[in-house]
Amino acid sequence: MSLSGLLPVITDDPQLRRALEEADAPVTGGADLIAPPALRPFLAAALARAGGDAAADAPGGRHRFVLAVTATAREAEDLTAALGSLLPSAAVAYFPPWETLPHERLSPRSDTSGQRLAVLRRLAHPDPADPRSGPLTVVATPVRCLLQPMVGGLGELEPVRLREGESADLDDLVTRLVEIGYARSELVEKRGELAVRGGILDVFPPTEQHPLRIEFFGDTVEEIRFFRVADQRSLQGTAAGLWAPPCRELLLTPAVRNRAKQLADEWPGLSDVLGKLADGITVEGMEAFAPVLAERMELLLDYVPSGGIVLACDPERIRTRAVDLVSTSQEFLEASWVNAAAGGEAPIDLGAAAFRPITEVRSVAESAGLPWWTVTPFAPGDEELPRGTDLPGEGGERPAFRLEASPAEAYRGDTARVIADVSQRLADRWRVVLVTEGHGPAQRLAEQRRAP
Repeated sequence: MSLSGLLPVITDDPQLRRALEEADAPVTGGADLIAPPALRPFLAAALARAGGDAAADAPGGRHRFVLAVTATAREAEDLTAALGSLLPSAAVAYFPPWETLPHERLSPRSDTSGQRLAVLRRLAHPDPADPRSGPLTVVATPVRCLLQPMVGGLGELEPVRLREGESADLDDLVTRLVEIGYARSELVEKRGELAVRGGILDVFPPTEQHPLRIEFFGDTVEEIRFFRVADQRSLQGTAAGLWAPPCRELLLTPAVRNRAKQLADEWPGLSDVLGKLADGITVEGMEAFAPVLAERMELLLDYVPSGGIVLACDPERIRTRAVDLVSTSQEFLEASWVNAAAGGEAPIDLGAAAFRPITEVRSVAESAGLPWWTVTPFAPGDEELPRGTDLPGEGGERPAFRLEASPAEAYRGDTARVIADVSQRLADRWRVVLVTEGHGPAQRLAEQRRAP
């Protein structure tokens, strides 16, 4: 359901118009918006639509990129879903966090890594010709993704693409998939797995709901269809073909394997893990070695396109969550299983994979010229605050704008009270928009409203 028609109504607010003018200024370090949490999707969409330009959603329209940061993953998921109703859904993406901490002896799930790598690829090399890899307008993510360093160059990794009628060598295709992190198995049951039976390749990309079955006739792709994991029966075909992003964030390239071999020779206590990596065998928790095996580490901020902004939703909660994450990450680093394997010593410095303090991340944003906007629910009470006003948790020489909005009441199924309030608002010459999750409740509200 598209709610994009509500954006012009929201952006008609005088304070928001002035905030959007601030966003369009040639040089700005960001501003603070004071508004209820329910307005966050509208504010993020308004900032992305280049100051509320109604033509922004048209083909070829101009958008401003927004990296929306929340305190938790659930909030980021909810924000992504809401933004999909206000902006073209293909232009909005969720960047998920790992299920593990950087120094646990567990690797992130392949579907999590695949989703992350697909987003990074779209940010680094957007392809307008393909909806699955087209440019992004808004990426929503929890603060832990903003703090966590990643292996450098992940956005340069190319997904494997294949369509019906194209020619491809099956062995070369399997080799390429294995190189980007897919695991061979007898039967494909989980994302990140592949299986070969004669001239048939089954592969489960981490971004798909179902695995794909690719049938070859010689070197020609004859058919690509989805199939069910439960009974392995084929489903409908797909005109889009195969689009398989990598599903590991530390790939065992020749350079990585050579470095692992050198470290295994230097530190025999770690040879059980590093020796396997040197042999090209994946190990649970091997991502903890990324700082010493990869060429460099990067932050998510390094992928924000030129002209983009960061939008921190509820900065006080983000700051509190960031402090907790940094503290926990440091504890896991000091008690790392890597240190235990080496007899309690710290043989190699893996600190570059630990969460960065939020102050350091903000400094990186400032150095990169990325405006840092916030949406906070705390309202000092002035309709518009002058430069230099200290906001709760932010402070500094920043403009701040208080939007005239308040959270809606929770009616809890009391339809009569809803109708009474709507009637009163209409009598006060308000514009009222009622949004429901389905057609039935909307029809019922309309009938109730029309009733004498």
